[in-house]
Amino acid sequence: MYGYGESHVGKVRLNNEDSIFVSNEAVGNLNDLYIVADGMGGHKAGQVASTTAIESFVADVNKNENGSDEALDIMIGAVSAANNAIYTLSREYEEYSNMGTTLVACTVMGSTVYAAHVGDSRLYRITNGKISQVTNDHSYVAEMVRAGKMTEEEAKVHPQRSCITRAVGTDSFVKVDGLIIKNIKESDKLLLCSDGLSNMLSKEDILEICSRKDTVKDRVNALIDLANERGGSDNISAVLIDMEEWQ
Repeated sequence: MYGYGESHVGKVRLNNEDSIFVSNEAVGNLNDLYIVADGMGGHKAGQVASTTAIESFVADVNKNENGSDEALDIMIGAVSAANNAIYTLSREYEEYSNMGTTLVACTVMGSTVYAAHVGDSRLYRITNGKISQVTNDHSYVAEMVRAGKMTEEEAKVHPQRSCITRAVGTDSFVKVDGLIIKNIKESDKLLLCSDGLSNMLSKEDILEICSRKDTVKDRVNALIDLANERGGSDNISAVLIDMEEWQ
């Protein structure tokens, strides 16, 4: 198993407010750790939010102050720690007021994936030649689609498609989605990405590139290159984990 990630500013934004973390080695009690965070807040606040989220998350996993060996508990606790760190900064410094970030993180423990998720950055699973979105977007349009008030086609072009309904750091408390994906196969692949990728590429695009026989690094770069070719209207981050690949 091997994971690799890249983050790119895209073709429109001046700053990259995305941050990623990739560790194929153990972090605290976790076998490995992969994170994508997409910050928001204007100026450099979004970059501060996403960077702070990842630094706080990793530090909390390493400390593991509650002594838990349950992967999902560790990860949800780490998101809460990240939320506290960002919220505290936003209260202390006016230039960081109301900043926040999405966050999607996962670890692979044997044949099980544990994931924690807030916002509209995504986790995809590719298995048996098919791709599925594991996470549910915390966004206005996604909630409308789930309620049957909007079609997926309408959501893709809706003017409020970038409006998220849940973020890390914007409030003193954050609700975290904890996910357990069992029966991961040796041929499976996992992709964590920001909406700068998922808004530019279809599921079919992602499936085709991730299923290539190229190295993980080449496939990640191909995803980002295609998103830029399609316009690169936002920062683009991708972390691909291939269960068959090793480095």
